[in-house]
Amino acid sequence: MRAAARRLSKRLGRRGRALLILGVGKVCYGTGFIVDPPSARGLELLTMMCSLQSWAWLWIVCGSITAVSAFLRVGNDRWGFVAALTPPTVWGVAYGVSFATGVYTRGIFPLIWYATCHVAFIVWASRVPEEVPRTTARARRGAERRPG
Repeated sequence: MRAAARRLSKRLGRRGRALLILGVGKVCYGTGFIVDPPSARGLELLTMMCSLQSWAWLWIVCGSITAVSAFLRVGNDRWGFVAALTPPTVWGVAYGVSFATGVYTRGIFPLIWYATCHVAFIVWASRVPEEVPRTTARARRGAERRPG
C-alpha cells in the first residue's frame, strides 16, 4: 500500500497533488449544493440566471477537470488550473457585486476569502516548479571534473 502511495505521489508531483486536492474539494463542495442547498444570500447575481443546484454543476465539472489534470504532465496541466480558478472567481464576483450594491453587506468577507484561500492559492500552485530529481552520485568536494 505504501509503495503504491509513493508511486502515485511521485507520478503526480507537487502541482499534480495540488490539482488533485483542489479537484476533489471542488467536486465535494458542488455536491453539497445539490444534496443540501444553503441560503443563496449574497449570490443573487447567480440565482437570477439559474438555481444554486445548477451552479453546483460548475463546481463539479470544474473540479473533475482539475482532478483529471493532476495526472497530466507539467505544461499540459494548465487547463486544470484554469478550471480550478473558475468557480471561486464566479462566486467571488457574485459576493463582490452583492456587497457593492448593498444587497449583502457581509459579502466583502466571502469575497476576500475566495480571493485569498482559493484564487491566490491556485495562482501560487500554478507557479510552483516541479521537483528536480536529485542525482545520487555526487562528486567529491575539490575533485576535478575531467572533460568527457
